[in-house]
Amino acid sequence: MGSVRTALVIGGGIGGTVTAMALARAGIEATVFEAYPGGADGIGAMLSLAPNGLAALGIVGAEEAVRAAGHPVPGVVMADGAGNRLAEFHGFPGLPATHVMARADLYRALTDQALARGVKIEYGRRLVGAEDSPDGVTAVFADGSTAGADVLIGADGIRSTVRTLIDPAAPGPEYAGVLGFGGIVPADTAPVDPATMHFAFGSSFIGYWRLPDGRLCWFASLPRTEPLTWPEVRRIPAERWLTRLRERYAGHVPGERLLAHTAPDTLMATGPMERMPSVPHWHRGRLVLVGDAVHAPSSSSGQGASLAIESAVELARCLRDLPDHTAAFGAYERLRRSRVELIGGNAAATNRAKAGQAGARPAMPTPEQMFGPVHRHHIDWHATVPPEGQ
Repeated sequence: MGSVRTALVIGGGIGGTVTAMALARAGIEATVFEAYPGGADGIGAMLSLAPNGLAALGIVGAEEAVRAAGHPVPGVVMADGAGNRLAEFHGFPGLPATHVMARADLYRALTDQALARGVKIEYGRRLVGAEDSPDGVTAVFADGSTAGADVLIGADGIRSTVRTLIDPAAPGPEYAGVLGFGGIVPADTAPVDPATMHFAFGSSFIGYWRLPDGRLCWFASLPRTEPLTWPEVRRIPAERWLTRLRERYAGHVPGERLLAHTAPDTLMATGPMERMPSVPHWHRGRLVLVGDAVHAPSSSSGQGASLAIESAVELARCLRDLPDHTAAFGAYERLRRSRVELIGGNAAATNRAKAGQAGARPAMPTPEQMFGPVHRHHIDWHATVPPEGQ
């Protein structure tokens, strides 16, 4: 049994709420501090939770609630920009189906689950500093208030304050060279296999699938050398973005048709696609990072939420089993770094292709190569985390 009994979790998003639930299962009392005055209801576009993410949610007892917030999309069809099928994948036997949902619905499901387990969430508490001592850590908030615990966990996203407190020279997020967009079109716009995600490559890439109500949802990228912030993207009218997207996808199957049938009021502008490069220092003293604050792989991976959930569970295991926070943080980084950086690197290669910077297109990987090691990843909650060297 570890010596850590209390934790401050900075950030009330996906990573933060799951971290608090995992810590509670490990016997550690956690309080979540969210900078914004309220929750993230209604914020964000769509995302997917892969089998590995759902399995990790099962450890904290939240899998069924999250499944109910989305819908299963187990299959993948890959095609070229002329409509020719290149490969198909219909899931691995014994694994749950990937589920697709609105980020806001995932946030609400996880927040409700955390509150039901007695997790305390405090809003309007923006972290500005932390004081580390041999006996604990004290968080300092913008309103002048403080809070203390044994450890402080930064689950505060890709622009993490905790990351800069750990290492003022830490890198920030990298722009991937593309802006992300999505939209919703009528059911008869393009042929879509039921419960299947379609990926159409070519000079441009577009993904699409069928929603439970029959309509089609698509996501695509628009290359842009100079990044725009999310507010800057939102200030440009949807009609202008649609014009640019339609020019980009002219002649693309089925991108041209999907965009032609997208109304401006259904266009979702998700802003610049970003990822975290390798972060040299995951922890310092009693401070440690989890989720997007340390390993955001960009949405091209389809793994951002799933990896954050995995890391939350593994961090809780390490704090449960190892004698002190120093040993626990070191073990946590050893368990996670190689996996998240491999997935992040693969996503970066995909981003370069979307931005037209990849040169000749590589051979199409098999489903096993694309999804096998990622989707089959399993965390054994009941196994004891060994100390370093064992």
